[in-house]
Amino acid sequence: MRALRFGLGPLGRRLLLAFLLVAGSSVLVLTGAALIGVDRGVQVAQQADRERIAESAAAAAADAYRQADDWGQADLGRAIAIADAASARLAVLDADGTTVEATGTSGGPGTGSGKGQGVVTAPIILDAVQVGTIRMNFGGTAGTRVLDIAWTWIAVAAVVALLVALGASWLVTRLLVRPIRAMTDAARSFTAGDREARATLAAPGELGELAVAFNAMADDVVRSDRDRRNLTADVAHELRTPLAALQAGLEELRDGLVLPTLQGLAGLHDQSLRLGRVVTDLAELSAAETAGPSLRLSRVDLVQVARDALALQEPQLRAAGLNVLVDLSGPAFVLADADRLHQAIGNLLANAARYCRPGDRVTLAVARDERQTVLRVADSGPGIPEDELPHIFDRLWRGRAAGEVAGSGIGLALVREIVTSHGGSVEAESAPGEGATIIIRLPVASAPAVES
Repeated sequence: MRALRFGLGPLGRRLLLAFLLVAGSSVLVLTGAALIGVDRGVQVAQQADRERIAESAAAAAADAYRQADDWGQADLGRAIAIADAASARLAVLDADGTTVEATGTSGGPGTGSGKGQGVVTAPIILDAVQVGTIRMNFGGTAGTRVLDIAWTWIAVAAVVALLVALGASWLVTRLLVRPIRAMTDAARSFTAGDREARATLAAPGELGELAVAFNAMADDVVRSDRDRRNLTADVAHELRTPLAALQAGLEELRDGLVLPTLQGLAGLHDQSLRLGRVVTDLAELSAAETAGPSLRLSRVDLVQVARDALALQEPQLRAAGLNVLVDLSGPAFVLADADRLHQAIGNLLANAARYCRPGDRVTLAVARDERQTVLRVADSGPGIPEDELPHIFDRLWRGRAAGEVAGSGIGLALVREIVTSHGGSVEAESAPGEGATIIIRLPVASAPAVES
C-alpha cells in the first residue's frame, strides 16, 4: 500500500512498474554492452601493446645476433630487460625452434613451441632472413585488473541510472495519474448530484484537453437540466391559461349557468386552437431536435425552396398588409433536407406576418459565395428590443409583445434547431423601430461529379 501513500492508485502502480521494467531492462542491456565493449577494447589495446613490446625485444635480439654472429655468444640482456620491464617472461628460440634463452621457470609458459593465454610471438629478422623467434608470456592479470575497475564504475553508473529512472518514473506517473484521479473524483461527485463538481487540476497535453472536455460536458449537462426545467415550467404556463378557460367555460355550460351561444362556443374553440398550436409547435421542435441523424439530405436549390415557402405564406403576408420584396436570382445549392428548410423559412415569414404592422416591408433574399449560402428575411417592423435580442431563439420566449401578439414562442427555436442540424448558423440583427433581420448561413454543396 506504499504506492497509495505516495498518491498512486492501481493505474499508477502499473505505470510505475512498467516504467521501472523499461528502465531496468535498458540499464541491463547498456551494462552488458559496456562490459563487452570494455573487454574487447582492453584486449585489442593490450594485444597491440604486447605485439609492439615483442617486436622491440625481437629487434634487440636481432642486434645481439648480428654482433655475435651466433646465438651461443649473443648478449640478450637488452631483450631480457625489455621483457622484465613489461613483466613478461621471455623465450628466445633459434631458427630450428630450440630455446636459446628463457626467463622464468624451466618448462613454464614461454618455453617450447606451444601458445598459451597472453603469449605473443615475433620473428627475429636479420637481413630479410628469420634467424629465430621471440616468445613472450604476459599472463592475464593486467586485463583482469582493467575489467575489475570497469565493473566497479559500470555498477556504480547502473545504480545511479536506476535511481534516476525510479525518481523520473515516479514523477511522470504522478503527473499522469493525478489529473486522472481528479477527473474521476469530479465525475463521481457529479454523478452523485454535485452539479458544481469540475476537474480543476491543470494537466499536460491530451489530459488537459480531456479535463477541458469533461468540464464542457458537465456545463452542457447543467445547462440542459436547467433548460429542461425551464421548458417544463414554460409549457405548463402556456397550457394553463387555455385549459383554465376551457374548463371554466365547459363547467358553466354543464351546470347550466350560461346558455350556449355562437360567441361563447367560438371563444372555447379559440382556446382549443391555442392548445393545439402549442402542442403542434412542441412536437415540431422535438422532431427538429432529433432530426439530425434522420435528415434526408440532398443537393437542393435554396432559392427554389425560398420561392416555394414564400408562395405558401403569401396569402398570410397579403392579409397582414405587408409589401414583399424578393431578391432570389440564380441557383444556390446546399446539402439539406428541403422539407426542413421549407419549414424554417415558412416560420420566419409567418413571424414577419405576425409581428409587422400593415404597410411594413418584408424582404426575402438569398446570396452565396465560395463557402456559404446566406438567406436573409428582413422587415421594417417595430424591431426587437436590445435586451430581448439574445433570447429570441430560446424556447417559448415571446418577450414583451406576448400580450399583443398570439404565438407560442417556439417558431424561432425551431428555426435554430433546423439550421444547426444542417451544420449552419442563424443570427438576428435589429434596432428598435428599424425592423429586424434574421440571417441563415448554410455551407455550399459541392458540385456533383461529372462522368466522362
